[in-house]
Amino acid sequence: MSNRITFQFDDKLDYQEKAINSVVDLFKGVSRQDEGTIYRNIHRIKMLHEGDPVRNPQIIKEARLLNNLRDVQLKNKLMLDNELKDRNFTIEMETGTGKTYVYLRTILELNKIYGFIKFMIVVPSIAIRKGVEKSIDMLQEHFKSLYDGLDIKNHAFVYDSSTPKKISSSFVETRDLSIVVMNIQAFNKDTNKIRQSDEYGQILWEDIKYISPIVIIDEPQKIEGSAKKKSASLEAIEMIKPLFILRYSATHKRLFNQVYKLDSYDAYQNDLVKKIEVKTVHGTIPKDYPYVRYVEFTRDLYARIEIFHVEQGGVIRLRQFKVRGGDSLYECSGNLGQYKNMIVQEDPHKLKKLKISNWDEILELTVGESNINFGEEETIRIQIRLAIKNHLEKQYNILKKGYKIKVLTLFFINAVNKYRDSGAADGRGEYLKIFDEEYTKIIADPKWNKVFNEYPELFKQYQDVQKVREGYFAIDKHKKAVEIENWDSIMDEQKLKAKSQEDIDRGIELILEKKDELISFDEPLTFIFSHSALREGWDNPNVFTMCTLKKSGSDIAKKQEIGRGLRLPVDINGNRIKDSEVAELTIVANDHYDHFAAALQQDFNDHSGFNKDEVTIDVIYSTLTEAGVPENKVMEVAEVFRNELIQCKITNKEGLLTKEAKQIENINFNNETLQEHSKMIKAKFIDAMRKKGTKKIPIKNGDEEPVVNGKNSYISEEYFKKLLKELSARMSKRTMYQVNIDSAAFIKACVLELNEKLKYRNIKHEYVIESGKADFDELRKFKMSEASAQKMFEELEGMDTRKSEFEIINYIMYHTMLPRLAIYKIISGLEKKNLLQNQDILDQVTQGIKAKHTEFMADGDIKYEVIDGYVFEESTIFETEQIDRAMLDDVSNLVFKTNANNRRAVNMYYKFDSKGELEFAKRLESDEEVLLYTKLKKGGFVIDTPYGAYSPDWAVIRKGSEGIARLFFIVETKIDKDEKDLSGVEKTKIKCGKLHFKAVADDVEFKQARNYDDFLEKIGAK
Repeated sequence: MSNRITFQFDDKLDYQEKAINSVVDLFKGVSRQDEGTIYRNIHRIKMLHEGDPVRNPQIIKEARLLNNLRDVQLKNKLMLDNELKDRNFTIEMETGTGKTYVYLRTILELNKIYGFIKFMIVVPSIAIRKGVEKSIDMLQEHFKSLYDGLDIKNHAFVYDSSTPKKISSSFVETRDLSIVVMNIQAFNKDTNKIRQSDEYGQILWEDIKYISPIVIIDEPQKIEGSAKKKSASLEAIEMIKPLFILRYSATHKRLFNQVYKLDSYDAYQNDLVKKIEVKTVHGTIPKDYPYVRYVEFTRDLYARIEIFHVEQGGVIRLRQFKVRGGDSLYECSGNLGQYKNMIVQEDPHKLKKLKISNWDEILELTVGESNINFGEEETIRIQIRLAIKNHLEKQYNILKKGYKIKVLTLFFINAVNKYRDSGAADGRGEYLKIFDEEYTKIIADPKWNKVFNEYPELFKQYQDVQKVREGYFAIDKHKKAVEIENWDSIMDEQKLKAKSQEDIDRGIELILEKKDELISFDEPLTFIFSHSALREGWDNPNVFTMCTLKKSGSDIAKKQEIGRGLRLPVDINGNRIKDSEVAELTIVANDHYDHFAAALQQDFNDHSGFNKDEVTIDVIYSTLTEAGVPENKVMEVAEVFRNELIQCKITNKEGLLTKEAKQIENINFNNETLQEHSKMIKAKFIDAMRKKGTKKIPIKNGDEEPVVNGKNSYISEEYFKKLLKELSARMSKRTMYQVNIDSAAFIKACVLELNEKLKYRNIKHEYVIESGKADFDELRKFKMSEASAQKMFEELEGMDTRKSEFEIINYIMYHTMLPRLAIYKIISGLEKKNLLQNQDILDQVTQGIKAKHTEFMADGDIKYEVIDGYVFEESTIFETEQIDRAMLDDVSNLVFKTNANNRRAVNMYYKFDSKGELEFAKRLESDEEVLLYTKLKKGGFVIDTPYGAYSPDWAVIRKGSEGIARLFFIVETKIDKDEKDLSGVEKTKIKCGKLHFKAVADDVEFKQARNYDDFLEKIGAK
């Protein structure tokens, strides 16, 4: 038998002590009465050995309890309550921070200090109940050392409906501390045995009512019901009139008299849980496949889809479109052949699948789903490979840092037969075969087996693949793994059949039994496969990698599921390790990163109660603090501020912004402190709520004049109008270029270069691994970082649509505008022209031909001619940038306000891309020889070149060296770049610019300058 690690528990953890004391302090000085025994059920016939029910000490007056509640809330920076909500108290603790430890120790403290003796722990599922049992077992010795040898196992038991009398003797009648753990299913129906009369007339449920137990609800959101109607479970709990109710969860739906808060943000920032990293794996799709992915149902009632799209001259790329009924995917795609006759059949609906007709077939997609399923086995293989490598890398790095922590990896699968297949000769399912193959291959690779070579004493059996992996599933009474019918589709475990519950129960018992063995290096098992049914039945602090082997990665994008691996890791001595470089959980999912990240973010924020329109205590606290309210007054004023927002109808009683929120700047505060800081409070409040994402506070500030950017007033004077007219006349003319190239040399160069590029190419299937890390923003909102992508390739055969040579030539012609004969000659010279059947390679060849053609044109003899009657509009040439007040306030935006007194700039404001451009503008502004200048907006004035449209940066009219204003300069500023440092493309564009202006007018010079001094030198002014 493997060595069991004894978990070491720290009784001095600040955040846990705060949670415990927050509950204990509620009852300081509260009047209580010990009523001893009671007996009121006259219909009950007592047996000789039976005693009377023993009641908890009763709370007589609630006034002190409310005062204590407000004191605790003030101390913990929580919103203050004005009433007790049926003696319900909420404790919010992030998953993985020791919630079960906290409420078990709170029970012992309440018993020790106040003499409370009757406690009911109510759990919503078998899985959670098993977890509580395991915690009691593991904490036995720890609590003995803290509470004078008290053995919690002697005072706690699990209710079993087959032996109901135990609850009478061990809970109802005892005068000692008693803790009963009960499934909600045991008493939430009239038909439950505990609520039925026995042969002696005893109704245990009535006895429990009389003793006023203290009820602890673990995960109350699972039994909450709706805001309009309480669940039968909650009504059953309230029916027994508990002395008070303590609600513990990381994901409360509703807050009742909150006394403590340790949310995801606090736990994450204080390194109390593991950090989260996400890796998603998905295959890329051949570009001639009619791929469609339903990305999201938008707020304006469209379906956002992702399909292939192409523009003339470009390559086929994935692009997203918003569509409704009747929209053509063929038109959206840029007329790609694979989308012909594909029409969105009906307007999308958030509760329905998106329907797309394709000839006689109907394609139906749910959000996040695509119509591509080939390559699924390869994707699963890559996921498993990635998870194994991630596992070994983490294990090696952790040991190198000096920590003796055994790493575990958890695979979630949605069908037992993927792991164990009774129909297979060796009993192995599809996923298990892949794992065994990949594991055997990886541990033979020197890059990955170094952890075994450098630490052989820790991994004595690593080569025995059958010992390093195991599956834990629901099992029947014959110890055979079974599927749980409709598991993925049900929302509530209470809807499971009794047999299914028993099967799950047995499976959970097995994996819980090994919990403390698994973190020992003596136990070779390190890769665990589990059915979805066990997601919340088990957690282990040393799970560092979670891999979901399913079609949709969104199945694991849930805060509760990921919470199974968020606990801080434990070393072989049972000590928790807080090192943030070590404590990181990696999620490997089969999904697109954007979809997975969005689903995970949404679930985290939904469960944390994040509402973009809610004015939380965090918003109020940060608003008052940043507005300059003294620290010692902030919490005192916080409640006043909240109440004044309600009185002014900026928020409702629930703290949500109303439609009147836009009037926030017009309200007057009554409180003196709020009046003193009024302007800053309003500004910081608006800023905080905007960052949170609310749309109920307008972006524009009505008290500020809008920023108008236009021409300076002096431009209307005759002298300046003349200057601008002269400048405009030279800039409005459009030109076209002509170039002759050597066709034979061009074809030869294309063939040589393409043959070299295709020499070692094969048709392969490309996979993308996207990675990103989780974090929180300053408003406590969970977010995922931008993804970084890594590509990998697998050999691929038989997945390409056959293309004729005629189709290939036409495709290249359309995107390069080259003559058919030239393309035919190039293709004929290719040694591996069969590769052009692959759309990716065809795109690369097309772009290669296009690039070579551009190169030949750039090196050729270029000539520019003016096009008569074809001019730029003056309004387009001198179009101004839009400027808002925020840009002016933020120096990083590089917005420059010109000085009207200098009478040189055309426009009032300019926005720049670099500090070099800003400095150039300042020098122009202060140069007394400059008569007129303007920065040209990109795309407003363009010159056609072989490398595409080219936009100069500046138009300047300046006196020349002889002092006569006769020269017009168009200045291209490559800041701090010498001519020798310019790329070939940049040099060609500058050459084309000079040729353009030479064709337009002889008195225009075109200059490239690395800074203003360089400009002056090149025009002979320095």
